[in-house]
Amino acid sequence: MNKPIRLSLLVLSAAILIAALRAQAPAGPPKPGAEHEKLAYFVGKWNSEGEAKATPFGPGGKYSGVETCEWFAGKFAVACKTEGTMMGGQLKAMSVLSYDNYQKSYIYFETNNWGENVYSRGAVTGDTWTWTNDSPMGDKTVHGRFTMKQTSPDTATYKFEMASGSDPMALIMEGKQTRQK
Repeated sequence: MNKPIRLSLLVLSAAILIAALRAQAPAGPPKPGAEHEKLAYFVGKWNSEGEAKATPFGPGGKYSGVETCEWFAGKFAVACKTEGTMMGGQLKAMSVLSYDNYQKSYIYFETNNWGENVYSRGAVTGDTWTWTNDSPMGDKTVHGRFTMKQTSPDTATYKFEMASGSDPMALIMEGKQTRQK
């Protein structure tokens, strides 16, 4: 077979494959599902205040902050920026909330000016969101659980618990957040 005929067959085969793939694909860009729509609760500007408990993980003290969250393009994720004070220092953070269709769970990723990176998986049952993660701390694994209860369309209470190794969870912080109008 000569080169022009082989090239034409290759182009024809590629065109048939592309046409077959397009016939199977949904028309237009993907659309967010019901799980993504539940993230709408987080959109807005929130005032948060709480209290960290003195524990082996760190000193106690008051926390206050403002978190501004908005839909990321496509409405598959919510992007947030946070500024606050905690343990006598300034805290600045960026975070993303989304839903992982393959793992069938919500995801939360945060990075902040203290050099921390947090990756959590979550679920929502009724009006309660629960996020869990595992992080290395020295030679142990620390387990975290953040629970937030929506008490109204514009308020929520939260608590954060941690445990080292197989120890039981200990309350680290609790507080309240209110959406600014």
